[in-house]
Amino acid sequence: MNRLVGLLSTSIGQKLVLAVSGLALVGFLVVHMLGNLTIFQGPEAMNGYAAWLKGHPLLWAARAGLISLFLIHIALAISLAWSNRKSRPIGYYHVRVNQEATIVSRYVVLTGLLVLCFLVYHILHFTLGVIQPEHSLFLTANGRHDVYKMVVLSFQVPIVALSYLVAMVVLGLHLAHGLGSLFQTFGLFHETYTGLIRLGCIVAASLIVIGNASIPLAIWLGLISL
Repeated sequence: MNRLVGLLSTSIGQKLVLAVSGLALVGFLVVHMLGNLTIFQGPEAMNGYAAWLKGHPLLWAARAGLISLFLIHIALAISLAWSNRKSRPIGYYHVRVNQEATIVSRYVVLTGLLVLCFLVYHILHFTLGVIQPEHSLFLTANGRHDVYKMVVLSFQVPIVALSYLVAMVVLGLHLAHGLGSLFQTFGLFHETYTGLIRLGCIVAASLIVIGNASIPLAIWLGLISL
């Protein structure tokens, strides 16, 4: 514990923990996306996956861990951004940074906070059933929660589908920058292959966005229906 506190007391340590937590969250995003993509296999596949997930004994422990990781990630990002802002003279910050930093990197904390807001919305919507609560009452013939029907009916509402699509774009922008920063923190950047790494980060972020966005788009366009 003392070592962890000591690590978090330094800028390098905070960046390292930020990178590790970000990597863990990206792993979760990929696994979560692959599970959600079972909707393309039909109701049985998706409802079976949802039932297995809901009945897993470690589900709530995993959720608590993920929320903790996310909060740590956000807190460290804000702390580092604030420290960087204070450490730079005004002239340097407004001229040098604005010239060299991309729009995405300058607003990476904002995109992270927007992703956090979306996460809260997503949990209220599909996990807790606070939003569109009538959908949480759908059951299959064998008494399982009909997650397939819930998702389809939810994304048939244009504003709901659009909100998820916008959130995925914001997530993609955050990931494209975050993945690049992760490589930099681990010291894997080199001028000979920096461009390739950045391209790989953009491709990886795009694949996650496309995978997640394909679900509301397919439902909205009628490619997936009841």
